[in-house]
Amino acid sequence: MERQRSSTAVSDVGAWAMNVISSVGIIMANKHLMSPTGYGFVFATTLTGFHFSTTALVGLVSNATGYSTPKHVPLWELLWFSVVANMSITGMNFSLMLNSVGFYQISKLSMIPVVCIMEWILHSKRYTREVKVAVAVVVVGVGVCTVTDVKVNGKGFFCAFVAVMSTSLQQISIGSLQKKYSVGSFELLSKTAPIQALSLLILGPFVDYYLNGQFISNYTLSSGAFFFILLSCSLAVFCNVSQYLCIGRFSAVSFQVLGHMKTVCVLTLGWLLFDSELTWKNILGIALAVVGMIIYSWAVEVEKQADYSKATPHLKLSLSEEDVTLLKAGLEEITSTTATKDVELVQDSKG
Repeated sequence: MERQRSSTAVSDVGAWAMNVISSVGIIMANKHLMSPTGYGFVFATTLTGFHFSTTALVGLVSNATGYSTPKHVPLWELLWFSVVANMSITGMNFSLMLNSVGFYQISKLSMIPVVCIMEWILHSKRYTREVKVAVAVVVVGVGVCTVTDVKVNGKGFFCAFVAVMSTSLQQISIGSLQKKYSVGSFELLSKTAPIQALSLLILGPFVDYYLNGQFISNYTLSSGAFFFILLSCSLAVFCNVSQYLCIGRFSAVSFQVLGHMKTVCVLTLGWLLFDSELTWKNILGIALAVVGMIIYSWAVEVEKQADYSKATPHLKLSLSEEDVTLLKAGLEEITSTTATKDVELVQDSKG
């Protein structure tokens, strides 16, 4: 039992590490790919289509080689999920374009309480006081280190609202679909990725044209840009797989809370690699966020132990006195039958 729990803990850490490393890596690669000082590839929605195309290809190869076993999920569920996921991607891109960076960060932070409320409405899930405090500390910490100027307008607010609601619903749906159809994280991803890839590759160029006024067909692709696109797509496979894996193992709230470790890593690496300014305000916010994540991890573990201790006495007391009597009678009958057979065998051997 103890060995199994230890193995599960190692797997959990591995899933989180894969998500953090791949997410931070893809942010750094995309920053160099899209920045004016880099390769100026400003087609974010189409690039996401490339990401899901690569993920779909990996899923196809995995199913063909027998590494993973495809399971049935109704087509309408996959289509509905893909629509919500694509609304999340498009909404985030429009929100970043129409709002200030400060309001964009606030909208991303609001996903944590929105996910909590949605899980309470959809799944009647309740949270302990410790978890609520930890969530508040993380939100404040990340807000302190990322939110600067806050400007908003009607269109920008609407896009941010759509992005937050669709992203929260998408992340909750990942866990729900895995439990509902007993499908693994990679198997579910391999079913949704082709639909998202096809729709984003068709609509992505038009969305990008609206966002920055350029068509991808007019972009001059260099060998360096091609390399970073391949790197971004490769990292996206690990990022997508680990996202489904983490939400399936934990919850959408845990993914949101501990996912802000990526924000902390991006700020730190930006300071180390790109000479980004790191003020005392940033350092204070990072410290608060890390403390909040530690409190959250502790609160979730305490909650798990409390649930386990509640379940254990129930298991022990689940047998009534009548059940115990019947079990004893059954054992006595088995014992007497066995003894009779032994006697018969002895007599036969003597005969």
